[in-house]
Formats: sequence, structure tokens, C-alpha cells
Amino acid sequence: MNQSSKLNVYLNVKQRLITTTVKNLNLYLCTTMTQFAHDTIVPVKGSELSKKEQVADMFNNIAYRYDFLNRFLSAGIDIWWRKKAISHLKTLNPKNILDVATGTADVAIMTTSLLHPDKITGIDISDGMLEIGRTKIKKQGLQNTIELINGDSETIKFDDNTFDAVTVAFGVRNFEHLEKGLNEIKRVLKPGGKLVVLEFSQPKTAGVTQLYNVYMKLVAPNVGKLFSKNRNAYKYLDESIKKFPEGKNFTLILDNLGYINTYCKPLSLGICSIYCGEK
Repeated sequence: MNQSSKLNVYLNVKQRLITTTVKNLNLYLCTTMTQFAHDTIVPVKGSELSKKEQVADMFNNIAYRYDFLNRFLSAGIDIWWRKKAISHLKTLNPKNILDVATGTADVAIMTTSLLHPDKITGIDISDGMLEIGRTKIKKQGLQNTIELINGDSETIKFDDNTFDAVTVAFGVRNFEHLEKGLNEIKRVLKPGGKLVVLEFSQPKTAGVTQLYNVYMKLVAPNVGKLFSKNRNAYKYLDESIKKFPEGKNFTLILDNLGYINTYCKPLSLGICSIYCGEK
């Protein structure tokens, strides 16, 4: 065997060892990640489908009414929440952004307008939501800037250190394995890159808490049933918010995963929160 052949054999063996090591590491991470209470909250109790499959089905079913119900149930304040979240990336001036759980592309479209990045890639597990998002993008002539693809937060199909920033609006509650999804996001972030999460939380102010609970238990599910024919989706919303590790508990998770400069910014008396962390 000549020297060139020996080198090729060595490189092939080395590559196989690296591939095996990475697979084993991913398997280890999957089995050692902490399970949180919200990980087990599903849209349909007793279903044989996984949380991920149930969430995809749920959003496929309500996709045609999703944007309308967001505006209606929040009285339009969700637009302001999204703008506030995006503003936390302004000083970074990111050029390549990943929008996880992009849904109908509200954040991707708004980010294009506010930050003018070169490229935004939106991923989501619901084809129904993505279809509506693509229609909105085409209508605004943003096809060259925003690309939407079916993708899972726990197995992001991009190389390490790809994106300047990652956004997730109202999506981390739906991760089947919270830490695994957040760890994948950190993997594809460039060093110095920033994660911005926008998520519902529970108000702590006396009086507001009671009104909020009545609204989430009675008003939201019944309005959701009226307009989308799916009461379970908005019942799931309430249950998943209550079990989600919000505030300092969430920033602690980011800290434990190796994010730095983490912080939480409550909005609207704590009904919603912005979480940030850097790689």
C-alpha cells in the first residue's frame, strides 16, 4: 500500500470515528437533558401521538385563523410584543437570522422591516402555518430575503456557527424537549450570536392575576372554538403557560446550557416576557 492509500484509509477511519462520536454525544444529550413539567403538556391527552406530532396537527388545523386570533385575543398588543423582542437585536445588526417556530412568518417579516438583514430562514413543524407564511412573504415581495422550510428545533439542519441571531416567538413552550431545542439553537449560533425568545408568562400583580386566569380559562378557549373550531388549542395554551419555567427559571436553564449575558424582560404586567442569551 503506497503512502497516498495509507493516508486515505487513515482519513476515512478518522471521519468514521468523528461521526460515531458525534452520534453518541447527541444520544447522550438526549438521555441526560432535564425533563420539565411543560414538556409533558399536550394538546390532546391520551393521544398516541408525540407532543411534537400533536402540536404540528394542532397548528395545521388552526393555521387559517391563527393570525386573526392572535390580533383578536391580544387586542393587537402582540404586534408590539414582537417589535420589542426584535429591538433586542438592533445593536447586534445581524445579517443572517434563524427564526425558529416561525409559524406564519410574522417575526421574520417584521424583522426584515426593522433590521434589514441579508437573509432570514424560518423553520416550523407545521406545513399549514408555513403555507400561509409563504403567501404573506410573496405578497410583500420578500422571497429573496425570507425562506421558510419545514424544520424541527431539536434537529436543526444547519452547520455549527451559522447564524448571527436566532429568534423564537411563542414557540419554546411547544418544544418536546426544551433543553435539547435550546442546545441545538446554541449550536447553530455563531460565537457572539444572540438568542431572543418571546414567550407568554403569568402576571404576578394582585387583581391582574385573577382577571388573567378568567380570560385564559374561559374567554380564550371559547373564542378559539368559535372562530377556529378548536377549543383544545387554546386550552393547551393556558395549561402549557402555567407549567412553563418562566422568569429566572428560564434564564437559569440558558445559563446551565452555556449561554452568557442572559436576562429576562417582562412585558405588559408580566403577561409576556422576552428572554435573551448569547453564545
